[in-house]
Amino acid sequence: MLALMVIDVQQGLFGAVQPFHGEEIVARIVGLMARARAAKVPVVFVQHDGGPGDELDRDGPGFPFHPAVAPLAGEAVTVKRRSSGFYQTDLDATLKTAGIDALVICGLQTEYCVDATVRSAFERGYRVSVAADAHTTFDSELLPAATIIAHTQHIWNGRYARLKTADEIVFG
Repeated sequence: MLALMVIDVQQGLFGAVQPFHGEEIVARIVGLMARARAAKVPVVFVQHDGGPGDELDRDGPGFPFHPAVAPLAGEAVTVKRRSSGFYQTDLDATLKTAGIDALVICGLQTEYCVDATVRSAFERGYRVSVAADAHTTFDSELLPAATIIAHTQHIWNGRYARLKTADEIVFG
């Protein structure tokens, strides 16, 4: 069974510095969520807790989901403390209990939490697709976000995941 996984689309990542095409990415994720829900495909969320003092501190204003991307009652939410949604969490057990063996992944940040979760899902035997135009990151000191995204997708494509645009993804 297929599920849509939304990674770290949290208020703290939409502050003074915005992610590359951030609101466009959020709009695509909202569209993916609506289509998945309409097709009765589970939507699962991963939420980062960066610890005390971090912009994504569980007790801080940056921890909640972006207002447009909020789980509905009953949708699974896994809180993580490291990049991978699978590391020391119940995510794998939650997915397996629900009979999920395939994932469409989207969210933030491409080269950190999205990448680590894509690779971890692949290592656990999930069939992984990434919504190629529904994940993003920030410029780094070395590279612009567009280059980071392109490079990371080059590594994923055909190795760890299949890439499809949000419009190419079919639920149901």
